[in-house]
Amino acid sequence: MLVVVCILLSLGACQKKEEQPVPKTPIQSPLAQPSDLNQPMPPKGPMADPHGDMVKKEQKTVQVPEDIKKSWGKVKLVFTDKAAKKSKEYIVDLGSELVIPGTDLKVTVGEFLPDFKIMGSTITSGSNEPNNPGVRVEISEKGKSIFKGWLYSKFPDMHPFEHDKYGLNLKEGVRK
Repeated sequence: MLVVVCILLSLGACQKKEEQPVPKTPIQSPLAQPSDLNQPMPPKGPMADPHGDMVKKEQKTVQVPEDIKKSWGKVKLVFTDKAAKKSKEYIVDLGSELVIPGTDLKVTVGEFLPDFKIMGSTITSGSNEPNNPGVRVEISEKGKSIFKGWLYSKFPDMHPFEHDKYGLNLKEGVRK
């Protein structure tokens, strides 16, 4: 008798069951955490961090070797007025400011590295030869900082200064 009951129960289990509705939930990324779903999306565009909040920025220190400090004292910057399609070169002392005539732009020139290298958390120069010249600048417009970073003469499109009206590039370092 027990065998017959087991067979009847297993036959009942094999019959077609009514489909139950599946509750609708938003599709989630396998990496998303429940707390992430209500957070705003990171900004997109030229000023956005390409890694979002996933990567913590490591503070880098700039070390200019003594032989570099003794050899290089100025940089040659090329300012471009995009509307007028005109460019002008300026030779600027390291550690000084340049107010660009006819604009509201002020360029503060920092360190120059003739052979820009990043070694771990240190930015330095690999040699005293202009293999990869870079200069650190801060650009402000009407007193408000609009760019802080490095300009590279051989790679002007790497982290460039972006502005609707103007352009600024490093042409070269100038030896003392």
